[in-house]
Parts: sequence; C-alpha cells; structure tokens
Amino acid sequence: MLGDPRTVRITGDATAAVYRRVDDADAEARPEDYRGKPVPEAYVWCNLTSGNGARALWLLLLPFMVVNLAHWMRPTTRGRHRTVRLYGLLVRLAALTLTVLLVAAACEVALDLAAWQCAGTRACAERHSWLGFLSPAGSGDGWWTQPGRRLGIACLVPAVLTGLLWYLSNRTWSAYESQQPMSRNAEPEEETGRTGLGRPGFWYGRRLVARLRAAHTAAGFLTVAAAVGTSAARYDRRSGGPAVLEALGLLLDATLVVGAVVVVWVVCRRGRTERRLDRELDATLVRWLPAGSLILLALTLLYAGWSRPSWQSAGRLPGDMTFGGIALVQGLLVIALALVARVLYRTHPDTRTALRGQAGPAVATLACALGGVMSGGVAQRVADWLDGTRDTVLGPPVLLTWQASVIPPLLIVLLALGVWLAWRTWQRRHAEMSTVELDYPGEPKDTSRTRRIASTRAMAALTDRAPLLIGITSAVTLLFGAGALAGALTTKDVPAEAADGTYAFVQGGAETAQALGSWLIGFGFILFVTWGRRAYKDPSARRTIGILWDVGTFWPRAAHPFAPPCYAERAVPDLTWRMVTWTRTTGGRLVLSGHSQGSVLAAAAAWQLKPSVRKRVALLTYGSPLERLYGRWFPAHFGPAALSSLHHEVDCWRNLHRRTDPIGGPVRLPGDCGEQVDRDALRDPLAYGRTAEHPLPAPILGHSDYQADPAFAEERERLLARLRPPDVPAPRTRGGGEESGRTGDRTQGSSGRSSS
Repeated sequence: MLGDPRTVRITGDATAAVYRRVDDADAEARPEDYRGKPVPEAYVWCNLTSGNGARALWLLLLPFMVVNLAHWMRPTTRGRHRTVRLYGLLVRLAALTLTVLLVAAACEVALDLAAWQCAGTRACAERHSWLGFLSPAGSGDGWWTQPGRRLGIACLVPAVLTGLLWYLSNRTWSAYESQQPMSRNAEPEEETGRTGLGRPGFWYGRRLVARLRAAHTAAGFLTVAAAVGTSAARYDRRSGGPAVLEALGLLLDATLVVGAVVVVWVVCRRGRTERRLDRELDATLVRWLPAGSLILLALTLLYAGWSRPSWQSAGRLPGDMTFGGIALVQGLLVIALALVARVLYRTHPDTRTALRGQAGPAVATLACALGGVMSGGVAQRVADWLDGTRDTVLGPPVLLTWQASVIPPLLIVLLALGVWLAWRTWQRRHAEMSTVELDYPGEPKDTSRTRRIASTRAMAALTDRAPLLIGITSAVTLLFGAGALAGALTTKDVPAEAADGTYAFVQGGAETAQALGSWLIGFGFILFVTWGRRAYKDPSARRTIGILWDVGTFWPRAAHPFAPPCYAERAVPDLTWRMVTWTRTTGGRLVLSGHSQGSVLAAAAAWQLKPSVRKRVALLTYGSPLERLYGRWFPAHFGPAALSSLHHEVDCWRNLHRRTDPIGGPVRLPGDCGEQVDRDALRDPLAYGRTAEHPLPAPILGHSDYQADPAFAEERERLLARLRPPDVPAPRTRGGGEESGRTGDRTQGSSGRSSS
C-alpha cells in the first residue's frame, strides 16, 4: 500500500493499526520537508477478519451470521416506523429459533442417539465401550443406567455448548466491539435521516447485544432442560407413579413455558438505539436471566435423576416433533417477513434493489435452511457412527431424514440454474468480443486475447445475477422444506418406508433421494469440517474464508448475539478517531482512499464525522462494492439517497472501476452526480498487445492492483490539488487554541487483505 518495505506503526495494536513509511514517521515535526507533498498512511485491519487460526471455528456460526445479514437488508422506506420495527422483530425471532435449533441438535446427538438409544440397546452399547457405564446390560443396572440419569449426564454436552457460545459472544464483544465512537454534539446542519450509519450509536450496540446474549443463553439452557425434564414428566404422568413426582413434572412444564415466554419477551421488547451512545446496561436482566435458566436446569436434573426403577428407554426420545415445530415456526416467520418487506418496498420502490425488497426474507430462509442442514448432518453422521449398518438404533428424527431427502431435487434445480447461467455467460462473452475490439482500436486482432478479455468481463457480470440465484434458491428451499415438513407430519415415517407399497417409480425415487440425501448431507458436513480444519492451519485458506467475513461481519450483531463479531465496530471508530484528531491537531485536510471493502469502511467512517470535518475530506474509491453489492442488498443504508448525500457532504468523491472486476463497480448516482463521482470504466488490460510501454503481455487485473493504472495517480493528484495549500501542517499550539498558521493534506488508506 505504501510502496516501501520499511514501515512503522504509528498508532494502533497488533489487531488493527495505522502505518507510515519510516521516512514519514515524524512528518508533522518537519513540515518544511513536505511542502507540496502529502504524507501517505495505511490503516490495516485484516487481522480483524482472518487473524489467528481460531477464526476458522467461526464457520460453525455461519447460520447466525447469515440471519444477522437479513436484519440489515430491509428496503428503503418513508415513514412506516412501526413496520420497520416489526421487520427487525421478526428477524430477531427467526434468529432465536436458530439458537434453539442448534441446541436441540446437540440434545438430539447427546441425549437421544447416545444416551437414550445407543446406551439403552445392548448391541450398540457393546460396540462402544465408553457408553458401558450407562448401559443397563453392560454395567449390571448400575446407578447411572436409569434413563433419567443417563439423560442428566448426557445433557452436559449441549449445556457446555450453550455456555461456550455465551463465553465467545462476551469475549469477542470485549475484543472487537467495545470501542466507543467519539462523543460529540450534533451540528445544526447535520442530517442523519438518509442513512443510519451516521448516527452516533450505530457502531456501539452494547445494550442490545447484552440483552440478546442473555436471552439466547437462557433459551439454550431452557431447551436442554426441556429435553431432559419433559421426558421424565411424561413418564410420571403415564406410569401412575408417586403423586409428588407427577406434581413436580407439571410444575416443571409450567416453569419452562414461563421461561420461554420471558425469553421471547426480552427479544421482542426493544431493538437498537442508534441516535445516541447507549452506554446503559440492564444488569439485572443480563445476569439473572441466564443464571435463572441454569438454576432451573440444575433442578431439572435433580428431578429427572430421581429413582424410577421401572423406566426403560425404547424407541426415540419423546419430543421427536420438536424439529418439526421449529421448522414450522421458521417458515411462518419467513412468510411474515416477506409480507412486511413487501409493504416497506412499496412505500419507496427502486428497481436496483435486490429481489424487489425480498432480499432479507430470502437470506433468512437460507439461514434457516443452513441451520437445518448442519443440524441434520451432525445427527446423521453420529447415528451412522454409532450404529453403522446394523439397524440397532432408530436414528435421528423422521423430519431430519425428510430434510436430507429433498437435497437431491434441490441440487437438480440448482444445476439447471447453473446451466442457464453458463449459457447466458457464453452469450455475453460472444457479445463482448466486438466490444473488446472497439475498446482497443488500431490493434492487430488476436482472437485468443480478445476471447480471454471478453470471458473475464462476462464472468465478472455474474455478480449482477446473484439476486436471481439467491431468490430462486430460497424460494425452492422454502417450497421443498414445506413439503418435507408435511411429509414427516402426515406419514410419521422416513420417505423410503412412507412410499412403500406405492408405484415402483415413486418408491425407487424415494429410496434414491433418501440414500443420496443422507450421503450428501454427511459429505457436506465432513467437507465443512475439513475446510475449517484446513483454514485453521493454512493462513491462505483462512484469508479466503476472511473474504466471506468481510461482508458478513461488517454489520453489528443486531439480530443474533452468537454471530461472528462485527469488525467495523472496531475499524470505524479507529478511522474516525484518526481523522478527527489529525484534522483537529493540525488543521489539515486529507484524501481517504479505499479499495474493495476498505471503500465501505471509508464511507462508514466519513458518515460518522461532523459535517464541518467531513467537508475537509475527499474520497477516492476503487474496486468498490458500495453500490453494486451494498447499495442493492442493503438499500436502507447504502441506497441512492444515502450515497448521494455522501457525495454532497464530502469535499469531493471519485470512483474507479473496471468491467473485468467481479466485485467493484460504478456508484451510479442519479443525474449529473454520477459523472462527478464515477470515472469511465478503466481499460483492463492496460495494453491489448505488445507495445513500447508494455513489451510483455499486460495482465488482466480484474479486482486487484488498481494502483498500477495511471488513472489512479491522476485522480489522486486531482483530489490533492483541491485541498490547498499543500503544506504538511505542524501541530497546533497548546496555548489559546490558535493554529500554527500552516494547513496541509494527507492521504490515508483503509485496508483489508487486499484493500488499501
């Protein structure tokens, strides 16, 4: 970024810091040496997304991250404040169901498959000696062999998982998101209604995250308590045992219902407070809600562990339709979210908005489906490992098998969509062939070279097809998911057995889908774990995963507290503090340049400045997804109105892009503003054939190395020329607050792994 291998960190830490060249480290102390020259700085934040190997474990939190994105994808609207709040509420409830689903999947593995089915079956327990002390046949009816006690010791697995999620959420918030933005009073001309990113409390959601963390932790412990306690309570009601135990079982069920109501109330009570820094904390709620649910779990274990000599485990653990209930609630929430998004979109329609405002519901659908696939994959692999091919245990719930069986037809739909996209890409490449030749007039024709450039442009255009791909995938997923739920509820059997006795074609298709789906979901789970393991050891693979986190963890955790941490809650205050303190100390001006995700951080940081400071900043963005990705998918915060206001509020803004870039694109501001911001698409490659300036073939750069284009230096010099005079300022004097009489310019970059 700085064009010099000798750099020094001038502020920051090992996670994120500002660097200068060694020769420029004390530039403010030597203003006479920098007369007419800027001082370049680089802000490097790559360790926030792809630092140590533990970040690979964040892959397990992928459904939580995806549903959190759905919160920020609401359409642009005018008025409708209650409808906006309803949209956020529905997303938070969908996020809560994902936490319950994850813990329920852990309960299915530990309580049902291992402690209830395998330990309760002689043949399975004999093959797994580590379950011997839980097996009635293997340990001679020892103390731990009663079903309630087996469930009690097995529930440590989901309980520890819930506690680990709480710990990681609390720890990552302290490490990444506890940076308070600069406290400031609003200026008279300040307008933050066009986008929430300019509000003082946008990048500091301590109170909401703490409340959601408490609620989700309590939901996890309550799910574990329900898996253990309701089974014992059901047995006490059916067996006609002691009246005390039956009464305790009824009391336990009622307490679990009350706890669930309290958790839902906490999630529904309030959303984010962005107009001010919300430093308050609901200490009683945050402390006692998880603690109370943990105490209830401990009491449940005492109740379930009471001696019941005649209680035997048979079949699956009661509560088999828990997954069906979760899937039904998720489907209803997604449908309601789609209706609310439609109402919001109709108040302020924009054809550039992805999926006509349905991006949030579509992404929420994919988050729920991803959670279901991961849950089913874990349960299926553990069942196969415990039982093999001997059929000594019944395996996971019927619904999970149905969900796995719809994966093959879903893949067929996606394959057909992929073929169609390939055909459209081939057509676009053919059309680009003539365009490439027009872009390089007077050059000798080289069909191979032309085809390569045209193919790169056509492939880069696939990014604009993403809404179609996401929309079709989510719609088909919702349709097939509803079919799987209906099949499980009506037949109460796996697809192969449900189709037994029907037409041979139907029976064969059901058996094939079930077998292939089970294999695919297991293979996907193994591939997922392998990818995470490789990313843990391989920094290059970790950087690849970090690209996913660039977009997914840019947004604050407004819907799910267990999602990977938001790096922007550290990076945006860093940039804001650096810009404000530099301009305040020196009275100077600066050019803020950003590549790729760095351009998004640059815009977010500029919105956080006072209008008087923002007018001292010029923006240079290149390879920027500000409109192509963020403007289309997050229109409420990066829509045309928000980007137009940013253009008018900074000193100047120029944007560079290429047609071969699959990520960056033009900002597309309406009217004359578009020409003022967007430069015509840069030529890529710089030279078609061999020339005196390029004696060797010039590479196709795509999304990288914008600094290699002369247009970059040209636009940077133009922006610097606007910020006069060009002298590097000395620090202001301490005594009366007067400036030293010098003003100056500075360039600053914001960087990820390839951003600058």
